[in-house]
Amino acid sequence: MRAAVQHEIGQDKLEVLDDIEAVGFGPGKVRIRVRATGLCHSDLSAMSGVLPQPAPFVPGHEGAGEIVEVGEGVTHLKPGDRVVVCWLPACGVCPACKRGQSQLCLAGFMNAGTPNFRRPGQDVFGFAGTGTFTEEVVVDAGSAVPIPDDVPFDIAALIGCGVTTGLGAALNTADVAAGSSVAVIGCGGVGISAIQGARLKGAAEIVAVDPVASRREAALRFGATKAVSPDELPDAKQSVTGGEGFDYVFEVVGRSATARTAYENTRRGGTLVIVGAGAMDDFLQLNMFELFFDEKRILPSMYGGGDVLRSYERTVALWRAGRIDLESLITHRVPLSGINEALDQMRTGTALRTCIEI
Repeated sequence: MRAAVQHEIGQDKLEVLDDIEAVGFGPGKVRIRVRATGLCHSDLSAMSGVLPQPAPFVPGHEGAGEIVEVGEGVTHLKPGDRVVVCWLPACGVCPACKRGQSQLCLAGFMNAGTPNFRRPGQDVFGFAGTGTFTEEVVVDAGSAVPIPDDVPFDIAALIGCGVTTGLGAALNTADVAAGSSVAVIGCGGVGISAIQGARLKGAAEIVAVDPVASRREAALRFGATKAVSPDELPDAKQSVTGGEGFDYVFEVVGRSATARTAYENTRRGGTLVIVGAGAMDDFLQLNMFELFFDEKRILPSMYGGGDVLRSYERTVALWRAGRIDLESLITHRVPLSGINEALDQMRTGTALRTCIEI
């Protein structure tokens, strides 16, 4: 079968090969025919080495498809079922799950060290224990979440990561207060979803911050009240908050420099939400006096900061009701053979989300 493979960390292009086999099928597993997958910035981060990932590997973790085969012991799924791929499944029995923090379950990460694929003479890993830039993937049954028949595969794929992460940051982690002021730094698919979440919660002012003009224009269509470049953020802070700073600032880039900017633009007593996934050697510097004196809350948000299955259901309900726009997040579409075109679209910021149709 075909899959897009990165042979070594640091390469900026993927090779689409046709000699890949999905491996690991057995009890408790399912085989999924991938129909659509989104390109998330985390895939680029894994390719560049910002996020740890053994190579060679198949990127992709934001996918949807249909069940081809179920292993022994799998009773809640059957061939033909439509599913979204969940890269961070909850085991249900670990301390994090028992506390109701299933987004912190490590079961999914344990899968990342086991190869999902094989080609002649070589094991191949799947990013984040999945790897959806492929025609088929084998995953734990818990990583295949059934979706209603009326949810298209491309929309379901977005729910698998970017939308859940961004919406959840606003709805779960920050719990944005009605009438508040919000700034979102980084307005790709995840940032736009955070904007939609802040709008749902009734934020009065939502300032989108991004260096790419097309993304700023898109942010206004999705609910931002103002869109500025990073250089214009100080003026926006002054005009919107009188210079005090925003009630909530979302950092959706994953870099210490933008996190520091986000901190400085959060008002005293306000909330900084860290959504972007950054590198282990990129350190955010804060001094002990400002931490004490400013009393700003710093809230990291992992996969939307809430129960993933409930978040999926809520997103579908909001989408059906027309309260959030998911279709317009998909600005580009390419076949699997055009995966490198999709990478360029992400790197240049021309795409909010590119759907790879498989």
